[in-house]
Amino acid sequence: TGPTCHLNRPPRASSGTPLAYRPGQRRPPCAPTRTTGKAASKSQKEARSRMAGDGEGAAAFAAAKAEWLDGSGGLPLLRWWRASGGGELLGRWDAVRAGAVAPALAAVSGACLAMSAMLLAEAVFMAAASLVRRRPERRYSAGPLGAQDGEDEERGLLGYPMVLVQIPMYNEREVYKLSIGAACGLSWPSDRVIVQVLDDSTDPTIKDLVELECKIWAKKGKNVKYEVRNNREGYKAGALKEGMLHAYVQQCDFLAVFDADFQPEPDFLMRTIPYLARNPQIALVQARWEFGNLLTGILGRFCS
Repeated sequence: TGPTCHLNRPPRASSGTPLAYRPGQRRPPCAPTRTTGKAASKSQKEARSRMAGDGEGAAAFAAAKAEWLDGSGGLPLLRWWRASGGGELLGRWDAVRAGAVAPALAAVSGACLAMSAMLLAEAVFMAAASLVRRRPERRYSAGPLGAQDGEDEERGLLGYPMVLVQIPMYNEREVYKLSIGAACGLSWPSDRVIVQVLDDSTDPTIKDLVELECKIWAKKGKNVKYEVRNNREGYKAGALKEGMLHAYVQQCDFLAVFDADFQPEPDFLMRTIPYLARNPQIALVQARWEFGNLLTGILGRFCS
């Protein structure tokens, strides 16, 4: 059979560019390419030679591998190690690995599988609970506080109960500004809330920074109290307990506690205090946690 010519495009030269011809001129025929008998026989010989070379290389590799494994070849250090009893040591290690390491790894793998199953069961349970949970606003009264339509605004401010916000701290260099700023930014009348910063820091520099931050917010009109003590008895729980002993705490009706790395939303008190103020049978309201570094922290993604 002859060569195939493409009639829908001009033939190409060896360089890959189209051959030029005038309109109406007959296209030059495609140049047939044939392989002579000498060229074909030479190609076949080269192919057989390559196959023979590959076979010899594979045989040489297998021989070298066998020589390495039986200890007669390899690096001088490896030969010395085998001659000085390294093979016996290797056999002992294989015995230890089979008797101790392998069972330990199997136990760890089983524990990981069990914890994975627990996490999966918890995720399924939480998903199901979120679908059938009872909303608290359907069961309890949680109407807005303050002045209602037609009421005096000044009198309505008295409808906001006095709230004490406690923030225990201990060497919180990275988050002290965020937590204090979030507490002072709560949507609540400034004369009806007290922000109490309980600092148990042992680093004098951090204590000065926390105290300075409290003074900054106090100059902005926020009722911020900076409290320290001369011991760390009870740690943060002890600091919270001792903070309740101050005289100004007696005028507060409710208490909100935020850890040092908490950043409450501005409407936190507006959404939680009405449940306590309008339902005497409720003593505690706990809000949901969210993680600010959920997408960047591995622990945050795990805990979510």
